Amino acid sequence: MNKPKKHSGKSTNTAKKPRTSRHGGQSPAQPKLYTVKEPGELLPFLLSTLSNMGRNSVKSLLSRGQVSVNDKAVTVHNFPLEPGHIVAIHRERAVAEAPLLGMAILHEDDDIIVIKKESGLLSIASARPEEHEVTAYRQLMTHVRRTNPHARIFVVHRLDRDTSGVMMFAKSERIQQALQNSWQDAVKERSYIALVDGKVQKPAGTVTSWLKESRTLKMYSGRYPNDGQLAVTHYKVLQSNSAFSLLEVHLETGRKNQIRVHMEDIGHPVSGDKKYGSRTKVIGRLGLHAKVLSFEHPTTGELLRFDTGVPKQFLRPFHTQ
Repeated sequence: MNKPKKHSGKSTNTAKKPRTSRHGGQSPAQPKLYTVKEPGELLPFLLSTLSNMGRNSVKSLLSRGQVSVNDKAVTVHNFPLEPGHIVAIHRERAVAEAPLLGMAILHEDDDIIVIKKESGLLSIASARPEEHEVTAYRQLMTHVRRTNPHARIFVVHRLDRDTSGVMMFAKSERIQQALQNSWQDAVKERSYIALVDGKVQKPAGTVTSWLKESRTLKMYSGRYPNDGQLAVTHYKVLQSNSAFSLLEVHLETGRKNQIRVHMEDIGHPVSGDKKYGSRTKVIGRLGLHAKVLSFEHPTTGELLRFDTGVPKQFLRPFHTQ
């Protein structure tokens, strides 16, 4: 019989012996605990520590959420370990996946992930990201790597940090390119709900302009035709009073800050949007929500439609008067 491999000394098994009940039966198995002695990454640590298990078996423990570090489930293979960390192996039950912060998955298949993002969550890292900055992209990368350590996701389109609603990511560069190259044809409906300042007089309308970006990174409508990127926004009034209007907005084009610029152009900036002229913050956030995204699936051709509804706080200004 082969002798077990000698341990490298990087951890100490502090697991307790199984306890027995008063009736002689064994209580549920306690997790096996290991104390990290040297800095390193999680997967190599597990392979060294669990030397009686094969590589694929160890990776399965990770993908099933049966490994935790300091009582938090971890599935990322290269998770950094530091001396003093406690690694636990839960053999009989899977640890629940760490909850997604500021987002929820609406749909996932082999090619795409569709999510509902809350206001305040970055879609991807900012130009000067803070360490461990929470983003939808980073969380989804961790999510897909639960089952495949080499999996990746790719950005298809973005939502501003303070805009909530539905957005989509691709699971391969091929799908990303296919969606972006056919975006105008593939997307059948893309609508927003906008809470804007003031009473919009026209029940419906269209705003067309050519958008440019200033040196301060603020978008604005150019003074002359063809001077910038063509942007077309259609809107319809759903509710209004003397102070606010609730609009359904459809994008014919998808330019950066398009709705925010166009609402300022017609004299009704999005509520809470100080950058583009709003002087109100009645709901405590930007009054912009990506309600509907409907598109043809890039592989199957199936028409998918996701409707995230109207946030309740957007209706608040119309219930208080």
